[in-house]
Amino acid sequence: MSRVHIIGGGLAGLSAAVELAAQAQVTIYEAGPACGGRARSFYDRTLDAVIDNGNHLLLSANELTFRYLDIISARHTITGPDTPIFPFFDLSEHRGWTLHLSRGKIPFWMLPGGRRVPGMKLKELGALWKLVRAKAETTVESCLGEGTLSRKLLAPFAISALNTDLETGSARLLGNIVQKSLARGGHACLPRFPKVGLSESFVDPALDYLKRYHAQIHCSTRVTSLNQDGDGGRITSFETSNGVITVDEGDYVILAVTAPVAQNLLPTLPTPDAFESIANAHFRLPEDITARGIVDQARFVGLVGGVSEWLFLKGHILSVTVSAANRYAKRDSSEMLATIWSEVRRALDPVLPTPLPVAMPPARLLREKRATFAATPEQDKKRPRTRDGHIITGLSNLALAGDWTQTELPSTIEGAIQSGLAAVSAAGFRSPII
Repeated sequence: MSRVHIIGGGLAGLSAAVELAAQAQVTIYEAGPACGGRARSFYDRTLDAVIDNGNHLLLSANELTFRYLDIISARHTITGPDTPIFPFFDLSEHRGWTLHLSRGKIPFWMLPGGRRVPGMKLKELGALWKLVRAKAETTVESCLGEGTLSRKLLAPFAISALNTDLETGSARLLGNIVQKSLARGGHACLPRFPKVGLSESFVDPALDYLKRYHAQIHCSTRVTSLNQDGDGGRITSFETSNGVITVDEGDYVILAVTAPVAQNLLPTLPTPDAFESIANAHFRLPEDITARGIVDQARFVGLVGGVSEWLFLKGHILSVTVSAANRYAKRDSSEMLATIWSEVRRALDPVLPTPLPVAMPPARLLREKRATFAATPEQDKKRPRTRDGHIITGLSNLALAGDWTQTELPSTIEGAIQSGLAAVSAAGFRSPII
């Protein structure tokens, strides 16, 4: 049986490993103490609770993600409302509202009647048309209009999807998401997220699946260099913190690491070199949160007009995401937490039986400085080029994976999983990506 070495145990590497498990002998080398990369859970001593290192809101349109979950028998660990609803709270107007999409392709939600963005005018929909037709150099800001559709929905959606500001964010990448989700109707926009945590949904079931196929998983094993043959045509071995690994004839290597690590291992490889951060605030309450109405059904709220963007109700943990967080890099963590807690109280108190305490509960702010590549037209051009759908590495037995490779999407879970499948296909194995 062929042997495949997968360097990196994030979702891109796990996606490739799961696809290969029944086809090859798989070994994963992960530099960190646990697999999962930016999509994992961990026990936090400050909160005395298990939290995610970041929040991720999936859509039912993420077909490859749900295929991955089905393979590892983990779809049941994902939850969300039965209808395409998105509760929002406008902090600047102190007003809540709900976007309730039509299930089919006919966008009845755009008509007057309370299901669309409050105050929206039909002519504002031209912004969506501009996004789906955007060229490579077009920015999001140049596509958005002045109306409430852009301010209350498209702008926050763009920032969270791209993790990049509107002034520099790629309209083409955002348009690709719109075409794969909103343009297909509400059935493609059912919001989904883990019932418990990211590791419990995406990582632990995958590792259990891989072990059933006798895959080897080596954590705390950092790859420090790749060695090529004299002609530079293939990888012959690689150095790790635990020794040298020989790559025999017929073996394959999938490099599923971050862009900076990939560039360090392959100095001539073009990669994105500008990055955006994400901040996540977690608050631990003494008991589970019970909301009323649509918020209880959705278990999340989109926030507009403040620092906070997405608020998730996870039992006794309230978790808030702040995207494109480079703009807040110099703000003190304590001050950031206080601001976010104030916004959480304003958004949730109207739908809670008992108001949240004024005093901030135990809290933790996590800042991931290089969470994603900056999804700008300039950085998008620096993603590794493809030929016939496969990324060009110049080495016959090496493929790349990672959400920073050219997936035609920004840095998302769907993009990471897609990249892993593309690497499997490039290696000559069966994969849904051709």
